[in-house]
Amino acid sequence: MSEHAPLTPLAEEQPLFEHFRLVADKKQAPERVDRYIAAHQEDTSRSRVQQAIKLGYVRVNDVPVKANYLVRPDDIISFVMPYERRGVEILPENIPLDIVYEDDDLLVVNKAAGMVVHPGHGNYNGTLVNALAYHLGLRQEADEGDERMGMLVHRIDKDTSGLLVCAKNPTAQVELARQFFVHSIDRIYTAVVWGNLADDEGTVQGTIGRDPNDRLRFRVYDDPEKGKWAVTHWKVLERYGFITVVECRLETGRTHQIRVHMSSLGHPLFNDERYGGAEIRQGTIYAKYRQFIHNCFQLCPRQALHARTLGFTHPVSGQRLHFEAPIPEDMRALIQKWKDYTR
Repeated sequence: MSEHAPLTPLAEEQPLFEHFRLVADKKQAPERVDRYIAAHQEDTSRSRVQQAIKLGYVRVNDVPVKANYLVRPDDIISFVMPYERRGVEILPENIPLDIVYEDDDLLVVNKAAGMVVHPGHGNYNGTLVNALAYHLGLRQEADEGDERMGMLVHRIDKDTSGLLVCAKNPTAQVELARQFFVHSIDRIYTAVVWGNLADDEGTVQGTIGRDPNDRLRFRVYDDPEKGKWAVTHWKVLERYGFITVVECRLETGRTHQIRVHMSSLGHPLFNDERYGGAEIRQGTIYAKYRQFIHNCFQLCPRQALHARTLGFTHPVSGQRLHFEAPIPEDMRALIQKWKDYTR
């Protein structure tokens, strides 16, 4: 059996960033790579190293290897991940969390709109990760290797509310990450979009990449080289003339995916400033209607998007888990106001 491992789909799908590097001594005796890393890397267990090897994160001389690879003199062993090291000190903060479920291996949180998930880009405190650090009794210095305190395996936007799962140990983190990659996680969102969709359901698919004219925005491309493949299945739940309440089921999980896909259909999310939803897209020209829309924007002062459903297989027990988070008050009030308006 070859000591080298085939490149994993995860490694093929997105760029990899080196997190640490070890160079074997010139007199290094042959030793299994999993044992070598565990012995030379502080605070790293052999089981965690083996999990990383399975995902193709461990490379020797820039080639993915299996756990039984024998380290030789002058070998360069690197650990790479699909995200950059952030070098951010994470301090525990006593921020209330809406914890839907928790056991020894994971927890599921219902994140409020307005809360940033991970520190960075001007948001270095008050984040979900800071709250998780306090809840779990953890702290991370700026130079520590595990850059995802709280073992986050996915994210939702700051102004999107709803469910997130966080692993509490490396085994759970790796297994949950695998489920996200193979698309076996159930993720259903509720959104309010501008306009009256022509069909009752449909699918949006295409490559999502950054907009060259605005690096904070993404767009759909026909060219697969310009981004990552993304698929969203949508279904109409309620129609209120100038807006529609839809259910969106993610097959993939790209940055801003639902926001980009619905905007590409000409139906941006209601009050989504970045994708054109924070202006009047449908309706009349009369001042009374403009005031009504202004009042709606005040009721729900963010993109109307909520991660309502989350389902996955427990990474240790193998039990299938399913969670629901009710639509938050701001979106309920928005939908009710449109109900009253259409009456």
